[in-house]
Amino acid sequence: MNSRVSNAITFRTGAFKRRIAWVFGLQFVALLIIGAMGIFNVAPWEAVIVLILITTVLACLAAQHEWVQIRSLARLMAGWNDARPDPEAFHPQRLSRRTDADVASLARGLHGFATRIAGYGQRERNFTRDASHELRSPLTVIRMSVDMLVDEQGLSDFGSRSVRRIKRASRELEMLVEALLVLARDAGTPVDTERFVVNDVLQGELQAAREMLCGRPIELRLEQPATFALDSSPRVFSVLCWQLLRNACQQAERGSVVVSVEPGMVSVRNLAPAKGAGDADAVADAGAPGADRHGFELAIARQISDRFGWPLELQTHAGGESIARIRFPDALPAGATSRPAP
Repeated sequence: MNSRVSNAITFRTGAFKRRIAWVFGLQFVALLIIGAMGIFNVAPWEAVIVLILITTVLACLAAQHEWVQIRSLARLMAGWNDARPDPEAFHPQRLSRRTDADVASLARGLHGFATRIAGYGQRERNFTRDASHELRSPLTVIRMSVDMLVDEQGLSDFGSRSVRRIKRASRELEMLVEALLVLARDAGTPVDTERFVVNDVLQGELQAAREMLCGRPIELRLEQPATFALDSSPRVFSVLCWQLLRNACQQAERGSVVVSVEPGMVSVRNLAPAKGAGDADAVADAGAPGADRHGFELAIARQISDRFGWPLELQTHAGGESIARIRFPDALPAGATSRPAP
């Protein structure tokens, strides 16, 4: 006989209600008898009051005893540990035979939910552990091989363009893997943090982006009217900025992408080139398809900003210009590059 049939036989529907009805029914009868004893002077009123109090306390204790199974499930939920999950603690077979069928159904649902949560956690740990090694290693080999091919003499123009495309694609894949690893981890899982200056990280990201944009009519500029630091993960910040840079470059297609560092905020905007008499049609054709190209990069950026509490604002202006602003509520002065002593 399977467990479902066994549970249907073991746990009776409405058992909790029937026992509670018996408790309060007996209390009512006892109160009637005690009241009659007081009315007919069978017992003094002092004894009647004491008996009423005792009957009420016993009824409350009996009702509280019937709530034991619910309290036990609540304690199990309060003691749930994500690091060491134990779904079998909610298994209905551990309940008493006197347990109501509704309580058993609740325990069965909690058991299934806890089993799925434990499976999700295990898959997350497996993915972040295996992917961080199995994906990063071949990407490192590809990057090193491409760097050696770039310096190789005698490559044809077609070979040079192919090497640049491979290098750009490997860089994009590397940042995509980093983004997915960041998002795959549970929100409560701590990340490696350090205090860093955002300007320094942005300079490195723009230099890498310029190499990726080699041969494309896009200019990258960094404006630094302000400087500040963050006490967070520089890798996460790099992934976020890279996604916004890539999205801006895809939208612009030509012109310039300007990254500005303002007090507590970083903005990325794409600027279309000024229209001339000879290239007005070309500029219009280049700007039109990119105006609404809010795709995968912005979805990743939005999830990262929500995860780390960095509000992301997106604006689109006439002419295809788009602006992405990231605000950092916990921005620190740039001089605070070391943690304070405890």
